Amino acid sequence: MQEVLAGMPWWVKWVAIPLLALMVFGGLITSVLAFVVGLLFKVLLFVGLVAGLIYVVRKFTSSDRSREEW
Repeated sequence: MQEVLAGMPWWVKWVAIPLLALMVFGGLITSVLAFVVGLLFKVLLFVGLVAGLIYVVRKFTSSDRSREEW
């Protein structure tokens, strides 16, 4: 493979081949990136909701304790 690419101009190695790869695998790359970004969004949303739930539970349980002390 290196022998074949050794005789090619620089623009074939660094421009034409990557563009061909993007054309052939562009849909796959896009769908993988969309899946990863969607998964990251769902994980962050889950973490935020769990943190909010913990905050609300602690707030109400601490206010219940202060009422019982009176």
